[in-house]
Amino acid sequence: MKRILNRVFVYLPLLAAVVFFVTPLYVLFTTSFKSFQEVSLATMWSLPSGIYLDNFSAAFEKLAPNLLNSLSLGVAASVLSAILGSLNGYVLSKWKFRGADTLFILILLGFYIPYQSILIPLVRFMQTIQLYDTLIGLVLVHVVYGIPITTLIFRNYFATVVPNELIEAARIDGAGILGIFRHIMLPLAIPSFVVVLIWQFTSIWNEFLFAVTLTSPRYWPVTVALQNLAGSQIVEWNVQMAGAFLAALPTLLVYIFLGRFFLRGLMAGALKG
Repeated sequence: MKRILNRVFVYLPLLAAVVFFVTPLYVLFTTSFKSFQEVSLATMWSLPSGIYLDNFSAAFEKLAPNLLNSLSLGVAASVLSAILGSLNGYVLSKWKFRGADTLFILILLGFYIPYQSILIPLVRFMQTIQLYDTLIGLVLVHVVYGIPITTLIFRNYFATVVPNELIEAARIDGAGILGIFRHIMLPLAIPSFVVVLIWQFTSIWNEFLFAVTLTSPRYWPVTVALQNLAGSQIVEWNVQMAGAFLAALPTLLVYIFLGRFFLRGLMAGALKG
């Protein structure tokens, strides 16, 4: 009996948390399949009378260019920040030099700088280097802001998983700093790359503030373009919910199909240390 009660006390809060987080998804999913006449607060919890795929067609037609922008932005920025983070983590963990720990702390300070506090100088800087209102400029911003987290993940992974004796043996065999990184560190860092790429891609895909500040409608990612589905006078909630579902689908699929690799990367030491 005591064992059953213990399980109830463990699983009941977990079940409540699941219901709390799944409820908005239920409303989003059911509303996206309803006709415009069915959408109201009174019928919010009701199932749709039929499956209206026209909602998704209308939403996709409006969001298709922005989905492509988000995909290009997420992939490019994630890959570049992962490469730079792996190089930083490798050097800071295995090639110690005077001031390495201080430099690492300074890099981590990027975590604590609010986006809102640097928007005006950031806009001025992007205008100066002529990358304002370009997708390349937005990629650059996300790469720079991704360096602290990617550096932290790779540094901790290399410091805890890769033994120093392996590096010393490679140096004795004549391998240089880049040779060791290419032939030893990169193959061993696959779990960290999985963690970093998933983390960065989902964060960049869901980001709104930089995108709405630094780009015009031509380069808007889907998170910014989604707000325009509301319309000016009549809000087609069914189409807007379908658009929200389409916008959330890529990151949802990432965690469904790659979530186990993300957990394996965490357990392998990517966030230890």
